[in-house]
Amino acid sequence: MINKKSLQWIAWVLILPVLLIRGFTTIYPILKTVINSFYDIRILSGVHEFAGVSNYLNIFKDQKVITTLEFTGVFVVISMFFHIILGVGLALILNMKFKGRRFLRTIVLIPWAMPMVVAGLAARWAFNDSYGLINDLVRRFNPDFHFDWLVRGGSARAAVIAVDLWKDLPFFAILVLAALQFISADIYEAAKIDGAGTIRAFFSITLPNIMKTVLSLSIFFTMWRLTSFDVVYAMTSGGPGDSTSLVAYRIMQEAFTNLNLGYASAIAVCLFLVMAVLSMLQMRAIKRFE
Repeated sequence: MINKKSLQWIAWVLILPVLLIRGFTTIYPILKTVINSFYDIRILSGVHEFAGVSNYLNIFKDQKVITTLEFTGVFVVISMFFHIILGVGLALILNMKFKGRRFLRTIVLIPWAMPMVVAGLAARWAFNDSYGLINDLVRRFNPDFHFDWLVRGGSARAAVIAVDLWKDLPFFAILVLAALQFISADIYEAAKIDGAGTIRAFFSITLPNIMKTVLSLSIFFTMWRLTSFDVVYAMTSGGPGDSTSLVAYRIMQEAFTNLNLGYASAIAVCLFLVMAVLSMLQMRAIKRFE
């Protein structure tokens, strides 16, 4: 008869190959990126020299990267603000009892199910001044309206954020809806008997019960926003100029267009550190609600 200790050893032996492969494919790329960030690696010119921290210092001198960092910050903050506000609001609507609720819950996920590259390409057409859907709808009320959204920096940024919200907001709302399902209806009935209105019930019952879920989702969605690439790649290619370039897109440009691997690695390491710090801060915020 095999004892418990022997079963544990067998289990470790069986999962060890998977752990080794997973560890190698995770740790090695990170270590290699950190090492490359201290080298000047330019494939076209054949340069591969130790550069110290010069790549990191150049980040703060590169206007393209500074513009990218500015928009990435704006993109993450505005996108997450509306994800939380509108996501919770949409979840509350989907949690109400009305005819056709199941159908609405189904179709609301259609944008999320669509690949971002497809959504970005569709948005590029939709925001076109001559034949785009957006301007066509506006011209039904104002025939003289002309505006090319993706040609101007401010409107292009707004369009990118809007498409990102349209794409991922339903998924955020469905996950919040799942948290709402665990709140007992008896609690609301008791609060109603005590004279609590809808607003009071939301802030005293609903919000405290879903706050941990919302904060947990905020961690993952913030990380996804920081590493967003496909929406910009398909929709604006970082333009006009570099006004809609995100950090992940800039890393791709430096690594695979400019073939400056050392500099791209330095930017990637900085992004990794920012994500690590934000994750720790958000995890601390979650513990306060436990």
